[in-house]
Amino acid sequence: MSNQQGSLIAQLDSEFFKALADSSRLSLLMALARGEREQTVTQIAECCPLSLSVVSRHLKILKECGILAMNKRGKEVYYTVRTHEVAQQLRALANALENCCPQ
Repeated sequence: MSNQQGSLIAQLDSEFFKALADSSRLSLLMALARGEREQTVTQIAECCPLSLSVVSRHLKILKECGILAMNKRGKEVYYTVRTHEVAQQLRALANALENCCPQ
């Protein structure tokens, strides 16, 4: 395996892409990203016909793979998109693809 192929494999984080592969999680992510501020589970859930427990489970998955950040204040938990980190991960994958697999 070449260094370039190794770099590509290193960028293929299956949990990250698995989290993004679910349409409900994508809807929640987009709702949170459009809000331009941190939001509670209840606020995020307004976008979709899902129960709060299902929304919480999806948000936990997105947080665990580094897509969301969480901030607990009192009894409320606020979520934000880790935009910079997500963009960096996607850029690194794009760069690895271009370096590994030229046309």
